[in-house]
Amino acid sequence: MPIPPWPGEYLDIGDMRLHVRTTPEGPQETAVFVHGLAGSATNWTDLMAELAGEVRGIAVDLPGSGHSPEPPGGDYSLDAHARAVVRLIERVGGPVHLFGNSMGGAISVRVAATRPDLVSSLTLISPALPDLRPRYGPARVALSALPVVGDFLIGRLSSIPADLRVRESMRMCFADPSAVHPDRYREAVEELRRRDDLPYADAALLGCARALVKEYFRTGPQNLWRQAARVTAPTLAIYGLRDRLVHPDTALRAARTFPDIRVVRLPRIGHVAQMEVPRVVAWEARQHIGRARTPLRRTA
Repeated sequence: MPIPPWPGEYLDIGDMRLHVRTTPEGPQETAVFVHGLAGSATNWTDLMAELAGEVRGIAVDLPGSGHSPEPPGGDYSLDAHARAVVRLIERVGGPVHLFGNSMGGAISVRVAATRPDLVSSLTLISPALPDLRPRYGPARVALSALPVVGDFLIGRLSSIPADLRVRESMRMCFADPSAVHPDRYREAVEELRRRDDLPYADAALLGCARALVKEYFRTGPQNLWRQAARVTAPTLAIYGLRDRLVHPDTALRAARTFPDIRVVRLPRIGHVAQMEVPRVVAWEARQHIGRARTPLRRTA
């Protein structure tokens, strides 16, 4: 049977309040987990359990997501999310082992590039780094980011029953949605119904989608690939070969770009490897964290 979500609490961090879920205290080192678009801290429940003996896990609900309230000024940009993660790490004490999935991976790259003092190691799972090759999932995100069109689509989406929306989301994110445990499906439906009652839920989803699309077209030193080239923390990047959202071939560019990286590509796995095969991801993460602790880092 799946374990329940880890206990949550609210932390006041500067001018914002964040909801986090944590594993019990024990290990001296800390890992911070950052979810993707339309996700929440519960996306990391099973991986945090697998790593509980290795690190103390802290999974954050990004501003406006999960149980975290909307951010000040309704700022859902990746820069604002990165600042929130930085403040969280400063609050809990860094450096930490930083994990990010999808949009959370993009945020984690920005944190690692701009605040290397806060990141001992970086683990990316299907990170949403800029890639303009046509894909069905990203195309839908891009459509939702358009003025007027996005508001219309989000409004239409909200009228679809929560269980159908969850089923479609799992179809996009999992290589084999039928393998999702009924309890996890039920938890996701209940969470979506709760969020449907929040006055800022649509604005949060739309704001994050627009922020992600904007990053795909950003140029200059703040471009995410250029920031990736400045990441000094040892990096593990995990890609699913049946990912419908992030093209698996971006793994090749990641291998050429990050200065100190090990790339793992998993067959028969989709966009959320930490949820599909948490034991496999945990095994890779343990090796990665162990290497990050040694003075001589392996460069690949």
